Amino acid sequence: MKNTPLWQPNYTITPATASGLMEIEAARAVVAQVPLPVAVQAELRRRARVRSTHYSTRIEGNRLTLQEAQEVIDERRTTFRGRERDVAEVRNYWNALLRVEEWAADKTPMTEKLIQRLHALVEHGVRARPTPYRDGQNVIRDSASGAIVYMPPVAKDVPQLMAAMVNWANGAEEEGLPAPLIAALVHYQFVTIHPYYDGNGRTARLLATFILHRGGYGLNGLFSLEEYHARDLEGYYRALAVHPHHNYYFGRRAADISSWVKYFIQTLATVFASAREEVLRSRGGIATALAEPDALRRLDPRARTVLALFLRTDRITTADVAGALGLSDRMARVLLGRWVEDGWLEVADPSRRARAYLLSASYRQFIGSLSAMGGG
Repeated sequence: MKNTPLWQPNYTITPATASGLMEIEAARAVVAQVPLPVAVQAELRRRARVRSTHYSTRIEGNRLTLQEAQEVIDERRTTFRGRERDVAEVRNYWNALLRVEEWAADKTPMTEKLIQRLHALVEHGVRARPTPYRDGQNVIRDSASGAIVYMPPVAKDVPQLMAAMVNWANGAEEEGLPAPLIAALVHYQFVTIHPYYDGNGRTARLLATFILHRGGYGLNGLFSLEEYHARDLEGYYRALAVHPHHNYYFGRRAADISSWVKYFIQTLATVFASAREEVLRSRGGIATALAEPDALRRLDPRARTVLALFLRTDRITTADVAGALGLSDRMARVLLGRWVEDGWLEVADPSRRARAYLLSASYRQFIGSLSAMGGG
């Protein structure tokens, strides 16, 4: 289109980056092959989400400990004197992370409106309206010296730059660029544009998570990239600072960001390898998974989790699925509808408003072998 803004990221795939991409694919393949008991998978996913929430907010100065963040998320403790903002940040990030996973599972397209909704969740909570971009400059200064660390683009350029980033990401997806590379480049460009007065880092990390999940690299929610950024915060910031000049217009706009891409991909490879080892430890090895019937191996991780619910009951409800997968009732209903169409679930009583679901006859035969494999 004639007036469509363009962004062409300047980067090359180095041998180290290519190696990292192969490591990511290898770990992803193993995790996809290993079925976990529903309770184990739910617990690993919960822990990863808690770590993501705690460490991403900690990067921005949140003072709650991991244990305190857990208490807030579980609603076991909702107030910490003098740290009300910290509590709100943790709660908002947790809710935003769940929403990101829902959007990705539903293949929601990445748009500027989605980004504005995501930022509203991060900064203001679940009832907030989409946040417009900043209308003034947002200079980042060193907290100790007051020196300028980074001067992002002026406000009038932000809408066009954001549109260009979104257009590039959607085009890259259509062209088949691996989701980890798209996530790396969008993460970088978002924090470079710095479209908001606050919440840019948290939103960028969630946006990268959205892209990974949407592109098939969600590992069923069993990893926390934010934790690794937080544990090497100096390395994270150093990788983002790809040009010595602090002004966007004097270097960073056209900077070679190959070093950032390498950092992001290598970090993600480490995260995926860690998730793979955790899954294998929990499962006790991959041999059992490889011996499964083809019909079971075709099920994605969420379907496998729901299948395991039938070890304890003949029928399941929307609430059962939502609880097992950590999703909203709406998203659970969408998945149940798809699985009925796929033929492995059946509606128990179509005439009833509160529906229950049964296993189809062709999948009922696997329950015995699933139990023997430790599926529940």
